[in-house]
Amino acid sequence: MVLPKMDVNNEIAIITFNNPPANALNSKIVGEIDQLLNKIESDSNIRAVILHSEGRFFSAGADIKEFTELDGKSGAEELGRKGQEVFKRIETFSKPVIAAIHGAALGGGLELALSCHIRLSTKDAKLGLPELQLGLIPGYGGTQRLPRIVGQAHAVEMILSAEPINGETAHAIGLVTKVVDEANLVDEAIQLAQKLASKSPASTKAALQLIHQAIALPEDEGFLNERQAFSEVFETADAKEGIQAFIEKRKPNFS
Repeated sequence: MVLPKMDVNNEIAIITFNNPPANALNSKIVGEIDQLLNKIESDSNIRAVILHSEGRFFSAGADIKEFTELDGKSGAEELGRKGQEVFKRIETFSKPVIAAIHGAALGGGLELALSCHIRLSTKDAKLGLPELQLGLIPGYGGTQRLPRIVGQAHAVEMILSAEPINGETAHAIGLVTKVVDEANLVDEAIQLAQKLASKSPASTKAALQLIHQAIALPEDEGFLNERQAFSEVFETADAKEGIQAFIEKRKPNFS
């Protein structure tokens, strides 16, 4: 087993999975993701994150061998709890996280991608939740996030059929935001990350939080939170710099 590694360049952290042959996820790899997020969160110089993989697959799913070692129901629940906890952390992370998907994102691999804020994919990538083929169900948040992203009908078909869809179909139903050639996948992800990293960290954090809350909160409460966050961000040095830069017709320098 090879744990994911992280490289930081120009305010962007790139987390790379390289666990041959299928970049399967297990509890140690999920735990390492959590540790890397700690480092990213504490580093103010990092403003955006990319998840991608070496080899043939983004991630072909969970490490099935680990399932055979679980201590029955309690072991399975603990495995699911930890995975959900880390993936929830990605979903609610204060810095934008981009998944760059190639080859296949299946099972836990797709659930990892679903927790990211933005997903890019190659045209022929396979994306799916095949757990029902094993007599199981998704356990890292797939049944909850997929309907929110693609709608209930598409989610029901994907989960119950257990059949993957390709990148172009994923784009058509809103599962990924852009389809690119595999040769350009990482470059496209970096270009997008650079755009996101150029914005104010304070306003980016506030926007991500508000967007996430919009799913669960009543509209009036969401509007109230937005007003409050707007007033707080308005008082930051970045807001003053952004407004002044606009007036002076120059690029802002956010801190």
